[in-house]
Amino acid sequence: MGLVPIILSGGKGTRLWPVSRELHPKPFIRLADGESFLQKAYRRAIGLDGVSRVITVTNRLLSFKTMDEYRALGLSEIECGMILEPVGRNTAPAFAAAAATVSRRFGPQEVLLFLTADHLIEDIPAFTQAVEQAVRLAESGRIVTFGIRPDAPETGYGYIEASGSDVLRFVEKPTQERAQEFLASGRYLWNSGMFCVRADVAEAELKLHAADVWQFAEQSAASARVLEGRHEWQVMLDEAAFALAPDISVDHALMEKTERASVVPCDIGWSDIGSWAAFGELFPKDGDGNRIDGDVIAVDTVNCYVHSDARVVGTVGLKDLVIVDTPDALLVAHRDNLQDIKQVVARLKQRGDDAYQIHRTVHRPWGTYTVLEEAQRYKIKRIVVHPGQTLSLQMHHHRSEHWVVVSGMASVTNGDQTFLVRSNESTYIPSGHKHRLENPGIIDLVMIEVQSGEYLGEDDIVRFEDAYGRG
Repeated sequence: MGLVPIILSGGKGTRLWPVSRELHPKPFIRLADGESFLQKAYRRAIGLDGVSRVITVTNRLLSFKTMDEYRALGLSEIECGMILEPVGRNTAPAFAAAAATVSRRFGPQEVLLFLTADHLIEDIPAFTQAVEQAVRLAESGRIVTFGIRPDAPETGYGYIEASGSDVLRFVEKPTQERAQEFLASGRYLWNSGMFCVRADVAEAELKLHAADVWQFAEQSAASARVLEGRHEWQVMLDEAAFALAPDISVDHALMEKTERASVVPCDIGWSDIGSWAAFGELFPKDGDGNRIDGDVIAVDTVNCYVHSDARVVGTVGLKDLVIVDTPDALLVAHRDNLQDIKQVVARLKQRGDDAYQIHRTVHRPWGTYTVLEEAQRYKIKRIVVHPGQTLSLQMHHHRSEHWVVVSGMASVTNGDQTFLVRSNESTYIPSGHKHRLENPGIIDLVMIEVQSGEYLGEDDIVRFEDAYGRG
C-alpha cells in the first residue's frame, strides 16, 4: 500500500482574467518567486514521505504545458503520470477516473491524496502532519477531507460542520450573517477541496452513491489510449464515455451522501486565491494601502491593486480599484465587483474573441508562438520550436506564409521538397501547399512568420501527420 498524490488541475480562467485564460488557467499563473501554482502543488506532493509517483488530472489540451512546468523544476526521478480529460466534467468524474486508473495500474489498496493545483499552502510542516493523519484514516476505510480552521467570516468558501474528525454536514457558501455565526460557533471548517481515500473505497462508495459517475469514468479509463515513457506516462480518457459522465462535484456526488466521511481539521496557511483582491494580498502594502506588481507609478492612488506584465502603468486619483494589464487585455474593476469579471469573459466568448481563451503567447507541444501584430489580411508571429520538435504536416486553404529564421536552424518541408533554412534566411509557403517545420538542432529555433490572406484564423489548418496525435 502506497501514497499516490493526484493533482487536479484545470479551470475556466474566469476569476483571474486577463492573466488567467481558458488555455492558461489559474494553475499556470506565476507568483512573485517565479513559480506557478501548479509547480508549488507538485513540490508539495513530492515532498511527502514515501511518494515515488505523482499523477495529474488535466485537460488534454494542457498536457504539454503541464509537463513543461514540471520539467522546469528538474525533478526527473519522480514517476510522472497524467490522466487527460477530453472534456471538462467537474471534479467527481476526474476523481473517479483517477481512482479507476490507479486501481488498474497499481492496485486497489493504494491510498489516493487528491490535491488542488491552484491553491496556496504556506505551512508545509503542518500540511505534512495533516496528510499523515488523513492517510491513517484512509487506510481504515474512511473518505477524508481537509477542513481549514476559519479565521474570518468568509462567504466565498463552502463549510464543513464537524465534531472532531466526524463530518456532521456540508454547507454551501453562506451569507455574511451565517458565516459570522459559523465562525463564532467553532464547529465549522472551510472546505479545502482536498481528499484522501483508498482506491477500492472510492470505487465502492461511488458505485453506491454516484453509479453513473463511476460507470462512465471507469469506462473512459478502460477504453483509454495509453502512452508509456521511461519516467512518464499518459492515459488519454475515451471521449465518448467520459462525455456522458454527469457534470458534478465530488462534494455533491459523494461526500454529502457517504457514511464514511471524515475530516482532518488543520491550520496549514491555506488560501484558494479566488479573486484579484486575494491575489493582491500576496504583495506588501505601500503607505497608501496599494499593492503593486510590476512597473507602476501611483499618484494620489489609495487602496488599489495594480498588476503590469510589461508596460509602465500610471495611475492618478484612483481608489479601491483593481487594474490588471497584460499585452493584449486590460482589466479595470472596482473591488466590490470582482465577482462580475466572469461576465467580461462570457461576452468575449460570445463574440468570438480569442482573448477569453489564449494570450498573445500560446503554448504548443512543440514550443510557443506569439502574435506580434494583426490587422486585415495579415498577421505576424514569433515562433519558437524546441530542439528535436516538429510541427504537423499541414496545409492552409486561405493563407500564405513567409518564414524568416532569426536563430537556430529549420528543416522545412514545402510541397515535395525538404531543405534547411539557416539564420537570416527565409522561405515562402503558398496557400494550398503541404508543409512542415522542424528543429533538427540542439538550440531553440526562433523565426518570424508573416501570414497573408483572406482568412487568418487558427482553424484554417488541415493536418495530414502529427507527432502529438492532434486531428
